[in-house]
Amino acid sequence: MSTEKVKNKRITLKDYVTGYPKEEDLLLGSSDLELKVPAGSNAVLLKNLYLSCDPYMRGRMSKPLVKSYTDAFTPGSVITGYGVGKVVDSGHPNFQAGDLVWGITGWEEYTLIQAPEILVKIKHTDVPLSYYTGILASIVLIGYSFLVACGKFYDGKQLFVTRSTKELSKKKKKISRNSSTTTLATTIPIDSK
Repeated sequence: MSTEKVKNKRITLKDYVTGYPKEEDLLLGSSDLELKVPAGSNAVLLKNLYLSCDPYMRGRMSKPLVKSYTDAFTPGSVITGYGVGKVVDSGHPNFQAGDLVWGITGWEEYTLIQAPEILVKIKHTDVPLSYYTGILASIVLIGYSFLVACGKFYDGKQLFVTRSTKELSKKKKKISRNSSTTTLATTIPIDSK
């Protein structure tokens, strides 16, 4: 039985960027791709549905002059970032064709994820899937995880959050319900003078 092959459109970094990235710093190309994971592999093949473009990515497009918390992109390689995808094929027991996931993926139509443990299954589809690249993505989860893992909640004390999204507000309420901690929050508009 033959496996379907497709032209996989993708965005690659032409060369390291100085200043703000411009359209000519990126290349739209394609490569041939079989819509099947390699035999015996734990990989997952995704059809990318939504891709994020986040501020931290600008730094990854620059030539690495100092060690950073994340590696720079390599010229000629596919740009990577957070995205939402649908599993097309899987060699991993935790992922089945049709599953919706979010995590780090390529700026391309299809991405072969060699280490699918980095993917998170989407269980709540009652919100737009694009939210998983924004308000339900890593920034909110990092804040929530930090509060739960590192926060010390004492009865009768207050938790003060200086910047909050609607989703993080729900998480704060959950934390407070699980203890007698009072949660206070303030949102400071970025454009305030």
